[in-house]
Amino acid sequence: MIIATLTGTIRVMAPGVLPVQIVVVSGPSMVPTLHDGDRLLVWRGARVRPGDVVLARFASLPELLVVKRAVRPVGPGWQLASDNDFAGGDSRRYGPGEVLGRVLLRLPRGSLCARRLTKPD
Repeated sequence: MIIATLTGTIRVMAPGVLPVQIVVVSGPSMVPTLHDGDRLLVWRGARVRPGDVVLARFASLPELLVVKRAVRPVGPGWQLASDNDFAGGDSRRYGPGEVLGRVLLRLPRGSLCARRLTKPD
């Protein structure tokens, strides 16, 4: 399954019954924390605290999934921010986001773990 994001695509690589999945980062919005091609292990439904990196969607763009930093709760959602201010595409533009899961682990693009857990692009 490929899901378009504000800065490219996130490929959901392990959908199913487990509350964890692997997603692939595409785009520069979270540089320097995350880079294009990094694999992320996401715990769907996990408790979120300010500062966590999360998988989310914006109410104004419900068909898109994004990886952002949770800033603070805002009503029923979260204020989300990009780590790269120049890339944009966060709550300043799209409003509060619905957090779907918390990133547990980053597997850098090209790392042995990332290659073993996921198929190459």
